[in-house]
Amino acid sequence: MTDTLLPTPSPADTPTARRGGIAAVGLVLGGALSVQFGSAVAALLFPRTGVAGAVTLRLTISALLLLVVCRPRLRGHDRSAWLAAGAFGLALAGMNSLFYQAIERIPLGPAVTLEVLGPLALSVFGARRLASWGWAGLALAGVALLGQGGFDRLNPAGVAFAFGAGAMWAAYIVLSARVGGRFPGADGLALALTLAALVTLPLGIADGGAVLLDPQVLALGTALAVLASGLPYTLELLALRRMPTATFAVLMSLGPAIATLAGWLVLRQALTLLECAAIVLVIAASIGAVRVNAAAAGRPGRR
Repeated sequence: MTDTLLPTPSPADTPTARRGGIAAVGLVLGGALSVQFGSAVAALLFPRTGVAGAVTLRLTISALLLLVVCRPRLRGHDRSAWLAAGAFGLALAGMNSLFYQAIERIPLGPAVTLEVLGPLALSVFGARRLASWGWAGLALAGVALLGQGGFDRLNPAGVAFAFGAGAMWAAYIVLSARVGGRFPGADGLALALTLAALVTLPLGIADGGAVLLDPQVLALGTALAVLASGLPYTLELLALRRMPTATFAVLMSLGPAIATLAGWLVLRQALTLLECAAIVLVIAASIGAVRVNAAAAGRPGRR
């Protein structure tokens, strides 16, 4: 048999492409691990700085690092661009503040599970497909199962804060796209993070006080900023250059499982089998919704 009778491998089937795909998966999972273990570090900070103090440390140090790296231009932007960046900054401040309030009260795994319902709802409403509503029903079944373990055990306020963080996460996704279209590079993110830091600064100072300037606290705050912002943003950016966005979104749906692992390893937070099953249902629903959206977007005539 001659070589001309053999199928020509597509670029995606070549060993180089396969290695690149495996590397991209590693980058995404590394970013997800970084974010969730960063949240565990934040929980370790709460007894010393308070929740608002930890939020301020993360956002302020992240903003300073990004301002140094990006050096965003302040001129040449119209009113709509500044409004988008301002709304994005408020969404960042709200998302971080509400989520950290949640993980002070309930374990990290359930908190991320409830939070991820925000992006899932955004995906379902955006798709407007019957299959998407089916996956949404599965997610709600997961939440109901989580409640069977006792929302009172999870703390009702913590559950409410996690839901609020999910709503802010959905707003973050929408506003991130708008800001990305109006500012070059990561300039919009740097400016939005700066606003978020300024918004949370008064409460952070009131909560943490002079402790925020303690060298050990600053070191933990820097680790939190790098783990929860700098490192995952970089890894995700590199991954998106190597894989389809749908694949990326599927991998990001594993967040609740990774958060559960981080909570168990770092914070010694054990979950019941019922709660673990609920988390699996929400993860499955997230992955299913992403795949439905990707299939719909790939059909001819869809924009």
